[in-house]
Amino acid sequence: MDRGELGRFLFAAEHCDRDHAALAVLLGLNGLRVSEACATNIEDLAFGRGHRTLRIIGNGNKPAVIPLVPRTARTIDLAIGERHEGTILRRHDEQRIDRRTAHRWVRSIGKRAGPGAIHPHMLRAAFIMAALDAGVPLRNVQLAARHADQRTTTIYDRRRQNFDRHAAYVVVAFVASG
Repeated sequence: MDRGELGRFLFAAEHCDRDHAALAVLLGLNGLRVSEACATNIEDLAFGRGHRTLRIIGNGNKPAVIPLVPRTARTIDLAIGERHEGTILRRHDEQRIDRRTAHRWVRSIGKRAGPGAIHPHMLRAAFIMAALDAGVPLRNVQLAARHADQRTTTIYDRRRQNFDRHAAYVVVAFVASG
């Protein structure tokens, strides 16, 4: 997914319902894994160093505290309403969503948004690629994605042919300016 497709996906999610929108921003704007998003609880929301935060259990059972961008925080607040405990993301029967439900929700939002068959990991990949495209240093993207090794993070960038950032353009500009 490129930046435009991610934006359209998030817009379509906001027009489904609050829980769909909350799942979409957790995956697409904060880069959570689907299992991390499904396991979020209201009690894990907090404030830290001037940021709204969410405590999650990441890959390998590793705890992490992530900052929530304002759009994500606002969308989560709308999803939880007046509730003070329990799961953040709920199905219509008020039960916690599972990976299967998350996959169905993402697929249905993708159909509305137009990019076609979308699955949750595509949103995490879109988050990582958008961060790299925006010029976020690789190390910071690695930390945000909670990858143990930078090589894992660079896989997302190498999966596509990003000619806009090709070294040849930098070399030509460098040589021409000398």
